[in-house]
Amino acid sequence: MPTPHHVPLAEQTRDGLVESIHYGSLIALGPASTGADTGTNGETKLAAGDPDAPIYPRSSLKPLQAVALLRAGLKLEQDLLALTAASHSGAAMHQDGARRILEMHGLDEGALANSTDLPYGVSEREAWLRAGNGPTRLAQNCSGKHASMVAVCTINGWPVEGYLNPEHPLQRLVRDTITELTGEDAAAVSTDGCGTPLFAHSLRGMARAYGRLASASPESHEGQVAHAMRAFPEMVAGEGRDVTAMMRAVPGLLAKDGFEGLQLIGLADGTGVAIKISDGGDRARLPVTVRVLAELGVDADALAELQIPPVMGGGKPVGVLRAAGFLPANAGLQASR
Repeated sequence: MPTPHHVPLAEQTRDGLVESIHYGSLIALGPASTGADTGTNGETKLAAGDPDAPIYPRSSLKPLQAVALLRAGLKLEQDLLALTAASHSGAAMHQDGARRILEMHGLDEGALANSTDLPYGVSEREAWLRAGNGPTRLAQNCSGKHASMVAVCTINGWPVEGYLNPEHPLQRLVRDTITELTGEDAAAVSTDGCGTPLFAHSLRGMARAYGRLASASPESHEGQVAHAMRAFPEMVAGEGRDVTAMMRAVPGLLAKDGFEGLQLIGLADGTGVAIKISDGGDRARLPVTVRVLAELGVDADALAELQIPPVMGGGKPVGVLRAAGFLPANAGLQASR
């Protein structure tokens, strides 16, 4: 596949000089049609770079995967459903939650096939190591999703062993659900870091999916996932994580990050936002996201709660990490397809 045509999205300054630049692509897409043609695009509110190039959405697929699990009969309390869509920090509440999902369905950690890891959160990892612990499947940030996946296998009488095989009925359902919600077929298939099948989609398709989740009726599977994530943002990420902070700061906002510089946002009116930092740098996600949300009219006081650390030199601020000038030429862009 050709290299995407990314543009500068974020830059770091030091005493007025631009020191580093992060390239990437993004799109903010208005609500999609709700009639028979559910693949119809809404208005393109903002765009930069190459939002139609296929990318691997990584963990930003988890809320869509959670929708598939509900369609397959999964029933959980809201905190555990939020954990199903999480890239959690590995705190005790996260590991205990994954364990609860397993025990509710007669399973234990031995049923999981995700990779082992230390907790993802910095403070959680330090505490884990101080206690003398090593990598486990429950500590790995995707354990909530995997616990719910094996739970769905028991609910449906599907084999637990091999549940990560792309041809397993569970993964076929997940793929079909993602195709439906994004409105596009996967451009490529790979394997995510935790072992689940990973489907490539465009930022446009992912923005469409998040807009649908965020504006879905509460009784629908999509609405149930969105409501659980908003109600328990600390289960979706963790304390000190920007995804949790965003959902706490902005009422009705749905947020999920993904490795390699992915940020997905859904607003209550059905607007979806998808951002990809091309070098995979995580630090650039927040300033770009805040800039896009400001342009979309999100309350400035709420956005002010999302703190972007200054660039330090000798123990004092000497620069900033900020959004680059990617919007002026694109603001108000109308959908062309």
